[in-house]
Amino acid sequence: MDIYTPTPEQIASVTALFVRSDSIYKRLGVDSYDQERDARNYPGRGPIIAHPPCKSWGRLRHLATVSPDQHELARLAVAMVRQYGGVLEHPSGSKLWEDQKLPLGPELDQYGGFTLSVNQFWWGHKAQKRSLLYFVGCNPVDLLASPIRFDAVLYTVAQRTTSNNSTYKLKEISKADRERTPINFARWLIICASFCKAPGKVPGQPLKAVEVYPGRKLNRFL
Repeated sequence: MDIYTPTPEQIASVTALFVRSDSIYKRLGVDSYDQERDARNYPGRGPIIAHPPCKSWGRLRHLATVSPDQHELARLAVAMVRQYGGVLEHPSGSKLWEDQKLPLGPELDQYGGFTLSVNQFWWGHKAQKRSLLYFVGCNPVDLLASPIRFDAVLYTVAQRTTSNNSTYKLKEISKADRERTPINFARWLIICASFCKAPGKVPGQPLKAVEVYPGRKLNRFL
């Protein structure tokens, strides 16, 4: 079996939150929450894969115009991963790590959470797209090996090529292509998230209340 082919049991055990309406997770059979279904309604039945909106948290946040409720969804996603286990994905350089005091390097936080730095290009993205992954509820050594290695931070291509392995800058591809999760990356995340368990309540560390603007329809999820 292909190492990036999750089993039916692994697919059934996880839920993808804050996904596009045409999300690859839906095609793979994962229970998914897009804009219409609204991830704020997730009942907490198991580990999650969270892709919360990142526009107001990334390197170009000074150019972003988003509503306060969209901005808060990333904080909500952190709280949900800490409560239910799983993984949160955001772009490299996201201010969410500083804002929520998420660990970097070999650190573990009080929830047992840790961060991996990866590049979605390793799994087939058209461009170099570096991402940070915050895992809770599993051990780093138990995760499925990535195509490169977990501690690889820098992976650059000096220029575009015209070979079958050609790469592009993010600004050179369509917005939809920038946002879409490569199928092999999604499969890898499903398998890894399936290893995660809810960490349970941390003594003296209740989950921070997150304002999620209940009842208001969001503009869109990324």
